[in-house]
Amino acid sequence: MTTSRGNLFEPKLVTDLIDKVKGKSSLAILTKQKPIPFNGQKVFIFTMDSEIDIVAENGKKSHGGVSLEPVKMIPIKVEYGARFSDEFLYASEEEKIDTIKSFNDGYAKKIAKGIDLMSFHGINPRTGQPSTVIGENHFDSKVTQTVTFDKTNPDMNMEAAVAMIQGSEGAVNGLAADTQFSSALAGMRTGGDTNIRLFPELAWGANPGSINGLKADINNTVSGGSKDVAILGDFENMVQWGFSKEISLEVIKYGDPDNSGQDLKGHNQVYLRSETFLGWGIFDGNSFARIVKAGE
Repeated sequence: MTTSRGNLFEPKLVTDLIDKVKGKSSLAILTKQKPIPFNGQKVFIFTMDSEIDIVAENGKKSHGGVSLEPVKMIPIKVEYGARFSDEFLYASEEEKIDTIKSFNDGYAKKIAKGIDLMSFHGINPRTGQPSTVIGENHFDSKVTQTVTFDKTNPDMNMEAAVAMIQGSEGAVNGLAADTQFSSALAGMRTGGDTNIRLFPELAWGANPGSINGLKADINNTVSGGSKDVAILGDFENMVQWGFSKEISLEVIKYGDPDNSGQDLKGHNQVYLRSETFLGWGIFDGNSFARIVKAGE
């Protein structure tokens, strides 16, 4: 394997990376992943304005009406790089491959966390600040239905949030919850003489994959410095995310690619950098609700 500037990750590594992202990102766990064209795409959402109409024999048909609204899914470029000793250049092929696999493992974790922070809160994961590139394409902006978090009765918070979504004719098939919310659920008990746990599957910080039959993932990215403690709704149909194009891998031998002020050659280092295009689209904010902390 010859590793040089501008090479691409091998298909196996790309598949491995995507699989790891799917296992660590709440958005990826709860939604459907599809490739996204490099130049982005528009997904058209049809809203049928009326109900179906019975037509008698020889009867007149009437107009039902339809609303058509496009949702843009534009891939955003993200990158991650790290410095290594230039011994990497002279290592055996097996050692190079092991290094790249390790880099791939770490990069997958960063992408998994990053796509949650970007899609949930619209922030640049590295700085923690709102991203003008993302704009309003995130849950905190598009999901206006909120319930105030009550740590003494989070079950009622869920019921209220579900009622909001169903009142908007939406479906609830997924829950992304912060550890604050899952801990509050885990602490709920029946009281009285039995005093048993209402949600025993959440005891001791467990992440069971479902709660009360609802697909769920527990992840501190749901909070991510925001006031959110839970996001629930129609993750299966009303949000989509995906990777675009191949994933590049650069081995940079010269210069100061991370603007650290240290020349690579002067410090016997090389720089591994990977860039990825990924994107997402939230089709209907009313199909979701957020449970949020008060006064923040």
